[in-house]
Amino acid sequence: MPRGHELIEEIEFDHSWTPRIWWLGHAGFVIKFHAMIFYVDPCLSPSADRLLDPPLDPATVKHADMVLSTHTHARHMDGPTLMAILEASPKAKLVLPKSTAHHAKGLGIGFHRMTTTDADLRIEYFKSGDYMRIYAVPAAHPELEWTPIGGYPRLGYLIRCGGTTIYHAGDGVPYDSIVPRLRPYNVTVALLPVAGPGNFTVEQAAQLAEDIEARWLVPMHYGTFNGCGGGSSEFVNHMLFSRPAQRFKIFEPGEGWTIPED
Repeated sequence: MPRGHELIEEIEFDHSWTPRIWWLGHAGFVIKFHAMIFYVDPCLSPSADRLLDPPLDPATVKHADMVLSTHTHARHMDGPTLMAILEASPKAKLVLPKSTAHHAKGLGIGFHRMTTTDADLRIEYFKSGDYMRIYAVPAAHPELEWTPIGGYPRLGYLIRCGGTTIYHAGDGVPYDSIVPRLRPYNVTVALLPVAGPGNFTVEQAAQLAEDIEARWLVPMHYGTFNGCGGGSSEFVNHMLFSRPAQRFKIFEPGEGWTIPED
């Protein structure tokens, strides 16, 4: 798999017509659609509990248009990673739940670099005649914990690129209204956490993909850190033997994948 400068160049010079995504390990992904490049939950700092080295240096990310964080956990809102990307990409903004803005400020990120959001809100990004839309939905980890002032402290993001919708769930488990919230968006690819405390089981992730009629299911949140699951074999076995009709994709860190048109 490409790493370091080779991976940066692959992201920058990819010319796929449909969206392309790369896995950075854990819950981190890069999403590119035409000239637009979004990073979601990147965690690229070295640490003693990492099982895999980061596939790239965040200080070399000079092409980010937006960086999305789903909640304040350090493996989803990693201060050193975010600071390095925002410094290297001076026009990029950090998208985050509105209740987490002061936490991000404590990490060293200025309010002027933030775009806050909450459930049922939409953010639009335009570049070179194209646009991407970001819709926010609540995430329960394990509860929703909504407050009148702060809204939802943890979000998932639905990223709309042309006719494709990518759902990044952040951390979380199923809750009563998640299916009716997601189904109207016609999810193409569901990125769901299948390891670690307070996240989907493999069976729950597969069931949610079926319930929202996601065309593709991608597991995440495993294999990168101690305590978050060591591999994808359980997921693959369940899908092959219990969900043969559901298409899925397994990534290696640094691997890119162009989302099929059908």
